[in-house]
Amino acid sequence: MNDLAQLLQSAQAEFAQASTPADLENAKARFLGKSGQVTELMKGLAALPVEEKKTRGAEINQLKQGIEAALNARRQALLDAELEKQLKAEALDVSLPGRQRGTGGLHPITRAMERIEAIFGSMGFDVADGPEIETDWFSFSSLNNPENHPARSMQDTFYVDMKDEGGRWFNLRPHTSPMQIRYAQAHAKRYAGQETMPEIRVIAPGRTYRVDSDATHSPMFHQVEGLWVGENISFKDLKSVYLNFITAFFETDALQLRFRPSYFPFTEPSAEIDIMFETGPLKGRWLEVSGAGQVHPQVIRNMGLDPERYIGFAFGSGIDRLAMLRYGVNDLRLFFEGDLRFLSQFK
Repeated sequence: MNDLAQLLQSAQAEFAQASTPADLENAKARFLGKSGQVTELMKGLAALPVEEKKTRGAEINQLKQGIEAALNARRQALLDAELEKQLKAEALDVSLPGRQRGTGGLHPITRAMERIEAIFGSMGFDVADGPEIETDWFSFSSLNNPENHPARSMQDTFYVDMKDEGGRWFNLRPHTSPMQIRYAQAHAKRYAGQETMPEIRVIAPGRTYRVDSDATHSPMFHQVEGLWVGENISFKDLKSVYLNFITAFFETDALQLRFRPSYFPFTEPSAEIDIMFETGPLKGRWLEVSGAGQVHPQVIRNMGLDPERYIGFAFGSGIDRLAMLRYGVNDLRLFFEGDLRFLSQFK
């Protein structure tokens, strides 16, 4: 056996012993690197006669090809071994049920909000949407709730580091009532100068913010406010509209509704609206679901309307509380914790 054959066998043996790609590359360098044995043989060709150089060069090239073939074969063997190891580690149990992509669903609060919009839409109410960061005027003053009035403590809110033209802080709206004012002002402006004006019928659903947190209150919650203003709108209309809404929302006529005297600066007279189910787990219990009342003349005036001519009612209901009653949820915080075990029940 000549020296080239022995060198090929030596290379094959070292490659076979390499257990990692790094070991294989180190072995390759000993044979095919810049200072490798094959490279040194190629350099030695320069000292040989021309005829011998041709023969010896062909033999060295054949050796190099053999070493490279052995190197590539070992590389592939190491890759195959690594793949086999990975496949064993990630083996699938084909007897298990297949994995499927989960399907999403609407949040229960979104479901409740869409239901409310559909019900009031069927009664001819528009849906208004507006900013969640409001000025003091729209949040309080326009609603007959002037600065430093004690009634403001009922609606403590969050303030942002901005001031309006009067130097008062902007706030995260404590209710969606500002949208009633904005909508009514735009409505009054649109029909200004005309002899008659269409009635204002609008609801304003959306997020609101107050400094409050427990099992039935959240710093962020959802509210829907309703407004109906015309030339001859009374408490009778309020009771009729709200009773139609609440029976449609809960899909039952087996409930009673009552008005309980209360106080709100933006309505006069004012009332809390309670309902009582005649069947089910809440049977016989009066539950507060809304605040309401005849719109205060000053608020009508702030809308840009004549309180001597126009009158109406307003109400505000917590969408989260209505959803709790509809779905039998006893802790408001469950709606906002993002627990899929809870939310998946409403898909």
